[in-house]
Amino acid sequence: MTQVTRSEIKVYRDLMGANAEWASRSRQMLDELGIIMINLIGSPGAGKTTLLERTIERLCGRLRVAVLEGDIETTCDAERLNALGIPVSQLLTGGGCHLEAKMIHRALCDLPLSGLDMVIVENVGNLVCPAEFDIGELAKIAVLSVTEGEDKPLKYPLLFHEARAVVITKTDLLPHIPYHLPLCLDNLKRVNGAIPVFQVSAVTGTGLEAWIEWLKGLSA
Repeated sequence: MTQVTRSEIKVYRDLMGANAEWASRSRQMLDELGIIMINLIGSPGAGKTTLLERTIERLCGRLRVAVLEGDIETTCDAERLNALGIPVSQLLTGGGCHLEAKMIHRALCDLPLSGLDMVIVENVGNLVCPAEFDIGELAKIAVLSVTEGEDKPLKYPLLFHEARAVVITKTDLLPHIPYHLPLCLDNLKRVNGAIPVFQVSAVTGTGLEAWIEWLKGLSA
């Protein structure tokens, strides 16, 4: 009689379900403390960190802000933001294309939450994966620069459908590049007709105040 060799059974759990559980924990913790968290998502080079610098400078004295800075490697962006005198934690994925809710929850627990009104997460530069993962945020914000092309909302519709707002950055470059802004705005409306769009320049400051007022409204 031939003996049957039994192999080990591998069990694959619902990874998205586990992420949702951690996101729920963070959301409940932040709600109880009256803190809002936003998730800034955009391509590498879209100007997320510079937008954050100018945003934090203008929020000073209005809201108490901390930043969770997501990157694959290095602490370069976190160092820039830390120079503004706010709490900043660096989250390194070591190759991962997005931040996960468990990492966010652990980082939140290390922040001085009792002294904060808002936590801003700068996710890993990517228009795809970060849009798929809930990290416990109140709102996803899509960041799109004028150097990326007008078709991005159509190519990556999930992010622009899920986002609560879009910030179009580097608008000071419009006179110097062949970018058709009305076409981009039309594409955004095709994906999400109700989404507010802020056209800003971190260099000149144009449009930043409207963006700041919208952010303040989230915490009202």
